[in-house]
Amino acid sequence: MADHYPAADGLVRVYPARAPHGAGLVWAHGGGFVGGSIDMPEADRVGRELAAAGTTVVSVDYRLAGEGCRYPAPSDDVITAWTWVAGNADRLRLDRTRLAIGGGSAGANLAAGATLRMIESGHPVPPALVVLAYPTLLAVQPAPDAALRAALDADPAADHFGPDAVRRMYEDFLGAPVDDAPLAAVPGRAEPADLADFPPTLMINSEVDELRVSGEVFAATLAAAGRDVEVTFEPGTTHGHLNDPLDPAASHSLAVIAARLRSLSPRAEVSGL
Repeated sequence: MADHYPAADGLVRVYPARAPHGAGLVWAHGGGFVGGSIDMPEADRVGRELAAAGTTVVSVDYRLAGEGCRYPAPSDDVITAWTWVAGNADRLRLDRTRLAIGGGSAGANLAAGATLRMIESGHPVPPALVVLAYPTLLAVQPAPDAALRAALDADPAADHFGPDAVRRMYEDFLGAPVDDAPLAAVPGRAEPADLADFPPTLMINSEVDELRVSGEVFAATLAAAGRDVEVTFEPGTTHGHLNDPLDPAASHSLAVIAARLRSLSPRAEVSGL
């Protein structure tokens, strides 16, 4: 069951946990920054299944570049939703020290970027965990290795995130050349020093997905910064596997995310909201 909260100005849909264990997740759907919605499986199914497993999920209906807005508007929406959840944690039956942020694809970019912005601004309630599902994190990404290139060549339907397509996606998102993009819009450009305070991160990639390269670059930088990062991929999947309700890999990914959220330990209490 999902709830609408007028207090959040129509920005969020809340999926209350059936038997809450105290952790919460602010989640952003994908769609290449121009499409997608909170009704797609990558948002609605994620909310319903994680709520059934004990995590209250707050799905963000952020503004889309396809509707004429540009960065930082979608990122602002994610931060606004996060701040609303942190400020209403008691009402939502959440532990403010066990709040996670995450998303799929472009939504994962927004989650990672919003986290960087909140760290920089000293947000009083930082995420306890960042969950990134098959993220896009680089506007200009390295070429895939030989094994991934061969897998993409063998499945042309999965091969639609080449360099030109990805660059155009980011240019549309930014409304400007990618060379001038702020770090929070292209988190994969981060250096280890930029990630010194980044929260623990769980990344689940699709296997046959050229965007996997950008996720792996970001994960390697997190590791170089000494951060807690777990990165894996679902065998046999293509980009966006959470959108396929019939794919057992989607259920497996959600079970992994649910277990990690359930295991979040309370931290020292935060204040300021």
